[in-house]
Formats: sequence, C-alpha cells, structure tokens
Amino acid sequence: MTNYLREAPWDRRNFGMDTYEVTSPEEEALKETDETPGHFTLKVDPMVNKKPILEHGFFYADTLITPVCKKDQLVTFSENQFGITRDGSFDTIVSFSEGAFKMGRYHRDFHVKTETAEQRYINWLRDLYEADQVMFLTYEGEVAAYYAYQENSILLIGMDEKLRGKGLAKPLVSKACEVLFSYGHEELKTSVSAINFPSMQMFYSLGFKMKRAVDVYHKWNADVSDGV
Repeated sequence: MTNYLREAPWDRRNFGMDTYEVTSPEEEALKETDETPGHFTLKVDPMVNKKPILEHGFFYADTLITPVCKKDQLVTFSENQFGITRDGSFDTIVSFSEGAFKMGRYHRDFHVKTETAEQRYINWLRDLYEADQVMFLTYEGEVAAYYAYQENSILLIGMDEKLRGKGLAKPLVSKACEVLFSYGHEELKTSVSAINFPSMQMFYSLGFKMKRAVDVYHKWNADVSDGV
C-alpha cells in the first residue's frame, strides 16, 4: 500500500469492496484513487481548493467539528439519580441506536442504502462493546443510554428513544465524561457532524470548545448503480 492510501478494513466488511482513507489531497494521491477500485474517504481542511478533488470524482459528504474539553472546564451535575455501570447487553445498545445516527455521512451518501449505513454503526458498536469500551448510563437505576469511547475520544452515544428530549442527555454524558477524566485524561474530544445541532449544543453546554473542522469527501471507484 502506498503512502497515500490507507486501508480501512472496518468498512470493507460493510460495503463488500476494498475501502481506503486518502491521506492527502495532492494530485498524485487523487490519481491513485482513479487507478484503484473501491471506496475512498478524504478529509481536508475547509480552505483547501476543492476543484481537483471534484475533478477526480469525489463528492462532498459532511463537515465534522471537533469539540474539546479540558478537565477543569467540564460542567458537572450532582443529582444522584444518574449513574454508570458496565452491566449492559449488546441488544440494549442496538435498541438505543435506532435512528440515532441518521445525520452521519453514510446515511447522507446516496450510494449507501439506509440498512447498510445502520449496519455499519452496529458493527462498529459491536467492536467497541467486545473491547469493553462502552459504559452504560443509568437514570433512577435503569439503563437509559450508552457511551462508547476509545482512550480520550468519545465515539458514539445512544439513548433510549422514550427518554430523548427530556433534558437527560447533559447530566448522563457529563457523568460519563467524569469517569473518563478519572482515568487520567486531561482532555476529552469528540467529532460531530456540522448539521447535528442538538449534539453540538449539548457538548458546548458541558464545557466543550469547538476546535477544528474538516470537510469529508467520498468517492466510489466501483459500480454502485444499485447502491451498496
């Protein structure tokens, strides 16, 4: 594999073809995607000239914002009805995930069927669950949400649909952030789609500061006329 194409095996299983992350918007890298079958993801600074990217068959998929929080900036809640447990089933994660990621870039990619986009998240969550990188968040003693992470990165959050919109997300996520900070991290970070206003507002209200942004482009050098 070259310096420009990095294999993404976690997506190969979802799309049934070779999948890559493109590490540079340079012309040589873009040409290599023309010569290699498969799916490609390219993340670039929003100020990069997009004309060559578009000329090589890429199309815009999303803009990702990076919220970051220092340990002393986290807004915490003292209510004792919120808690953390590792005792939860993968079936619970699946049930809490329905409709939770519809703003994601693969749900917005018109080549990807909705069920494939949903399965991609389920596969990712299974990996995290089996690696013991999922916390279950409780409200009044009942599991209400989950929080998947890797080191100091918050990756995926899902909540019981019947509890959404009741103001519980902030204290629940704050509690999970406290646990991650207790592991010795001085900073937490996550990644949020620019169109996911509720999520961005929640992280902002918890003390996260919006840092950098990247534009995300996809390319399919394969026959996906019937979708994947």
